[in-house]
Amino acid sequence: MGTIRIVRGSASAPTEMAAYDAALAAAGICNYNLVPVSSVIPEDAEVRAVGTAPDLGPVGEKLTVVEARATVAGPGRASAALGWVREGETGPGLFYEAAGEADADDVRRRVREGLEAGGDLREWDLGEPDDRVETASAESGTYTSAVVLAIYGESEPIL
Repeated sequence: MGTIRIVRGSASAPTEMAAYDAALAAAGICNYNLVPVSSVIPEDAEVRAVGTAPDLGPVGEKLTVVEARATVAGPGRASAALGWVREGETGPGLFYEAAGEADADDVRRRVREGLEAGGDLREWDLGEPDDRVETASAESGTYTSAVVLAIYGESEPIL
């Protein structure tokens, strides 16, 4: 089975879209088309927190992702959290995300509560959860985005 990489980034810019694009650049994935999926981790997939993505393929291809994303207008704080939990080291698992104009503790708490609720829906023996949080301050007159994404595998052709 393949690798799911956890990447994250944050950035400020003069518009919402530019801030989001710059946050994706900080995470190493601004040159891909993102295709969101819900939140199930396949059995035997390796989940690896890498911070910034390596080269995942040609520009313009698609990446399959679970994304936590917050964009705020300054002054304020953008925070995004992505958490995961698995059955054992290689069993199935879940991703949950939370984001908003909040602090790191708040989005982390919401992710952990979501993982617990999601685990209650399944007959899995889930282990201890893990998470990654990205938070950044937005100055007055700017937009700031924070993102944390799970990237499933490498890029694939979109056409």
